[in-house]
Amino acid sequence: MSVTDTLTQKLREAFTPESLDVIDESNLHEGHAGHSGRSETHFRVNIVSPAFAGKSRLERHRMVNDLLAAELKAGVHALAIKAKAPGEA
Repeated sequence: MSVTDTLTQKLREAFTPESLDVIDESNLHEGHAGHSGRSETHFRVNIVSPAFAGKSRLERHRMVNDLLAAELKAGVHALAIKAKAPGEA
């Protein structure tokens, strides 16, 4: 299973999102200092879930980061997160 698929599956199971986009942006970092040359290292996550209702931006990011801790330790170098509750602009 690809890293993208793993992230998507874990996020769907944990947060039952109304919408979810997991975007592999690794190609945008080729040639940058610290880039290992591997694919699936830089991701952008856009997620809308009732699980984020009443939570601060920091709490939402912690929820996602805690869920994906194993992937972050295993080679995901960067994770940009946009986490919203339903109805938020």
